[in-house]
Amino acid sequence: MSAFGRKNGPAGMKPGFGVARPMHGPGTRRDEQGGDQFPPLDIAALPGETPFDPLSAPTSQMQRNADAMARLTDRANAEHSGEPEIQGFEASVHKIKEQVLPRLLERVDPEAAATLTKDELAEEFRPIILEVLAELKFTLNRREQFALEKVLVDELLGLGPLEELLSDPDVTDIMVNGPDQTYIEKKGKLQIAPIKFRDEEHLFQIAQRIVNKVGRRVDQTTPLADARLPDGSRVNVIVPPLSLRGTAISIRKFSAKPITIDMLAQWGAMSPKMATALKIAGACRFNIVISGGTGSGKTTMLNALSKMIDPGERVLTIEDAAELRLQQPHWLPLETRPANLEGNGAITIGDLVKNALRMRPDRIILGEIRGAECFDLLAAMNTGHDGSMCTLHSNSPRECLGRMENMILMGDIKIPKEAISKQIADSVDLIVQVKRLRDGSRRVTNVTEVIGMEGDVIVTQELFKFEYHDEDDSGKIIGEYRSMGLRPYTLDKARMFGFDQPFLEACL
Repeated sequence: MSAFGRKNGPAGMKPGFGVARPMHGPGTRRDEQGGDQFPPLDIAALPGETPFDPLSAPTSQMQRNADAMARLTDRANAEHSGEPEIQGFEASVHKIKEQVLPRLLERVDPEAAATLTKDELAEEFRPIILEVLAELKFTLNRREQFALEKVLVDELLGLGPLEELLSDPDVTDIMVNGPDQTYIEKKGKLQIAPIKFRDEEHLFQIAQRIVNKVGRRVDQTTPLADARLPDGSRVNVIVPPLSLRGTAISIRKFSAKPITIDMLAQWGAMSPKMATALKIAGACRFNIVISGGTGSGKTTMLNALSKMIDPGERVLTIEDAAELRLQQPHWLPLETRPANLEGNGAITIGDLVKNALRMRPDRIILGEIRGAECFDLLAAMNTGHDGSMCTLHSNSPRECLGRMENMILMGDIKIPKEAISKQIADSVDLIVQVKRLRDGSRRVTNVTEVIGMEGDVIVTQELFKFEYHDEDDSGKIIGEYRSMGLRPYTLDKARMFGFDQPFLEACL
């Protein structure tokens, strides 16, 4: 009797549990090809083709792996100096400037020079510069004279070596790491800039000049400062003793020409269907959160979405350092204020959000939320201020919702987590995820809709998604923008503005 209650019969009877059956029928020959059930593969080539040999044929995957390992080896053996190379014409003008500037300062009244514009100062400087050059026995042609005048005027009234980088439209980021090293970002890639500062004192004076223009200060007692340039570019300054390599300045430049959603679609940041859906979302007063990492294009996307706001709506923007450039006539920007030397008088984003609710806004837009002010924004979204927008740092739409919950819990609000999740689900309509990919391109990778609550979990559905496929020989990422084919949950909101059918067609 077997363990399964079946008698073990003689040979020829039905085999018991666990007895292997032969893999071939009676009377057939088992050969090296695997029998009837595993016939040999027919690898005969089509007419005009070479037969495929899986053992000898080199594959593209093997070549790709070899290329990847070669890049690792090159990176491990590379030597980087980190020093800028200033050569040719710029180097000669730089050397002459170092000798002319001290003598020029002896002949100029700084207070009188500060009252002149750059053009007026250049006119006043021209004969003085010629005198100094004659004393030093330098002979310059017209091109070198103009270059020297510009450098000296930038030194006295502008931002010194930074002026050249600020005037370059291709430069999007400037990162000064002490007086001897400056990096810039061009087309999404970092490269060292051919500029240097005279010394740490020179760089510190330029940093003070930037922050003083917006009523901020930077020194050893307040070594951190956020500021902005006249064109709206965002500036962050950190000085010793916090920065060990000297004064560090980070400048995020913004385009002088307003960027629209159509322009982003032309540049490949999104598909035409995604552009249509985002336009409708901005026009139909969806509550939108733009999520992404540092330098991914959140502020650019927020500025582009603002183009779709009705010109008759009153819009208030609230930021730490005013950098948004909305394209609407009725727009009032508000800016926070740091504490004074005694530690008093600070005005936070939360204070401004509460005050904005008394200013009859149609929409409230936050440049970036970092803490408990997230709850005030959700309250505004949920109390008649539809169409409010904000940005925050996050890697995915799901993480964005988790970060919003955590930021509210960081405050002193004593409410349970379930109530916070319910508030987020009721307030936010759309999450737009933007990313800067490794090839330097900035793309909208997800457009996600917040549906509601299911138990303790916030339920979302993805309307659009960017799928990575491959990259070409130059390192450019190849992918596809996919519409998930789902009916939008916010279709009723779009119907109130007459955009329900275009919105549905864009999402399907």
